[in-house]
Amino acid sequence: MLSVHNTPIDPTIAEVKFSCDLAQCKGACCTMPGPKGAPLTEEESKEIEKAFPVIKKYLSEEHLDAIDEFGLVERSWGGITTPCFEHRACVFVTYERGIAKCSFETAYYKNEIAWRKPLSCHLFPIRVDHGFTDYLRYETIPECSPALKRGNAENSYLSDFLKDSLVRLHSEAWYSEFQKACASHKTESLVRAAK
Repeated sequence: MLSVHNTPIDPTIAEVKFSCDLAQCKGACCTMPGPKGAPLTEEESKEIEKAFPVIKKYLSEEHLDAIDEFGLVERSWGGITTPCFEHRACVFVTYERGIAKCSFETAYYKNEIAWRKPLSCHLFPIRVDHGFTDYLRYETIPECSPALKRGNAENSYLSDFLKDSLVRLHSEAWYSEFQKACASHKTESLVRAAK
């Protein structure tokens, strides 16, 4: 187990090579089957309300109808999440040439809004399990197999690929310590393998 500033981390995060390949996966993480969408914080629900007038132009009529029916966020005993369309795509998904993309991120890259997207989406495939202390774990889904293939081809580690989201989660200083911990873990693994 890795730990950075008392945050326990799944060692797989240091080991796995990963680089999203949207051309192959078609944005599968935005359209995964299930009754709930992305986990949100209360602050993020307010960001969604603020951004919605800007991003709604990117959404299909079907998704706008779902938002009319369910609201911008769903609240339950399990927390706050984005709603889903037909138990699959997040209602905030927009499609570009058959690839599911986040409408918030689309607007962000066009400098229309300052908020990028929910942190839980930005971090994927890292998940944050909340408990006595937050635990960062790697979540494997078959739809991400193209990202593993591309990561290996490009020699891109997940810990590098998700730099922006990990800095957003904690800080630049935390990320620097995290990278040191990942490098140390990889060195130790090579030493053990060589024995």
